[in-house]
Amino acid sequence: MICSFQELRHKEVINIKTGAKLGYIDDIEVNVETASVIALVVYGRPRLFGLLGRDDDIVIKCREIEVIGEDTILIKIEEPEKQTKRRWFSFENLYK
Repeated sequence: MICSFQELRHKEVINIKTGAKLGYIDDIEVNVETASVIALVVYGRPRLFGLLGRDDDIVIKCREIEVIGEDTILIKIEEPEKQTKRRWFSFENLYK
């Protein structure tokens, strides 16, 4: 099955171990030397309508994908690997 990135963006990601809906594919990581996809990325959910930033991104390695269906992508992972990103504001920095 050949699938474009635009088609992947409309598929919901579900963890079959926990049954949790993780969201939709927002980005992909590509190895430009071998021209292969390394991982799919689901952006973190916004906190307080995005005013307080977002949760950490979820990075899904290709080996963790079980099935890419017509509407969903089923993955099998214990705990999603979270990719930390720099936030413009953090309450933790106030007390240091």
